[in-house]
Amino acid sequence: MASFIIRDVRIFTGEDVIPSGFIHVQDGKIAAIGPLSNIPQASVQVYSKPGHTLLPGFIDCHIHADKANPVALPQALRFGVTTVCDMQNELANVQKLHKQTLEPDTAGYKTAGQAATIENGWPIPVIMAHDSSPETIAEIATWPKLTDRESVVEYLEWSKREMQPDYIKLMHESGKSIGLDLTYPSVELQKTIVSEAKQRGYLTVAHALSLQDTLEVLEAGVNGLTHTICDQRPTQELVEAYKRNNAWLNPTLAAIGSLTTEGKETQEKFAHDKRVEGLIGEKEKGNMCKCMSFAAKTGKVEYAYESVRMLREAGIDIVCGSDAAGPAVGTAWGLSVHHELYLFVHEVGMTPEEALRSATSVPARRFGFTDRGRLAEGLNADLLLVEGNPLEDIDATLNIRGVWRGGASCSAHKTKMDS
Repeated sequence: MASFIIRDVRIFTGEDVIPSGFIHVQDGKIAAIGPLSNIPQASVQVYSKPGHTLLPGFIDCHIHADKANPVALPQALRFGVTTVCDMQNELANVQKLHKQTLEPDTAGYKTAGQAATIENGWPIPVIMAHDSSPETIAEIATWPKLTDRESVVEYLEWSKREMQPDYIKLMHESGKSIGLDLTYPSVELQKTIVSEAKQRGYLTVAHALSLQDTLEVLEAGVNGLTHTICDQRPTQELVEAYKRNNAWLNPTLAAIGSLTTEGKETQEKFAHDKRVEGLIGEKEKGNMCKCMSFAAKTGKVEYAYESVRMLREAGIDIVCGSDAAGPAVGTAWGLSVHHELYLFVHEVGMTPEEALRSATSVPARRFGFTDRGRLAEGLNADLLLVEGNPLEDIDATLNIRGVWRGGASCSAHKTKMDS
């Protein structure tokens, strides 16, 4: 495995800034990092990159690699996303994706495995409305249909044995935000899932899009939310509910903009940015320019922005996740993380450094990923090198000049290191 040093570079460790420093990578790990005065003498390839910034590889803490789409992990890596967190997938797909990570040029993979679902609950009605193929019907037939403690225990034990998930995903969607009236779990059932998952050492995350759904699933005790609200303005009650749980929020603002159609202009801006050419396929670029539109008449993206502003002001951790998926038009694996960071700065009011923390050290801390998300001795050499200074201008995150996962360089950017 290659060993190398990058020097004369600004370093954002995920927590602190080294104005001009170096990093030494050896055997896939960070062997040393610090100011130039501490640079080691080593017989390895040395890259001098003044005017560049080195960051931890981004963590996209919310994707869907539906049907084990082979594009998801390579495309994410090309955009500097070295770890993705899948938020729902069937066993066969999870197995394929884990196997794919053994190949070069793929992002690392974390997963909820099969989410905790109920009969006719989210996301079954939406999926069936757009894809009622025999293959999809057969997949959904294998999903858990939870009803009571016994079925919850059976699901969790099966999941632990077969899926080996990194966290457990709950679904709490009444349909209010998207103009539907859906079957959804009782708070008591959700409390049972959270309690039994916690006993088995799992964090719990939950889907909810409306204020009431979010309050209910926070009452159940989840560790974090995988969306923010878009059906009405946020309230102080929402803030207090997050505080009681010490819960974090992954707002998926770019995806909500697609749901309400209000984000279309910014989606197109990112899709047609000249810097993404060669990193994304034409099909995926075209999907980025479309809108899901489910909440066009029932939601407002400004409610989502306002909720994040309010929760951030109250000290709630905000983590970056895109909700990118093949069928989720308006999103694209990897690229949507840069879109989300842009919204954090320009719509929520985060500093660029705060936004960068939301895609590196903060999700690593909240998900318990102790080997990534920061640049520190002994951690995985998951790196993103960009030209310019994203700590001053978040737009610079797309000036990608190098990406490494576990010290292995992404081939899409190899030639840029010598220029």
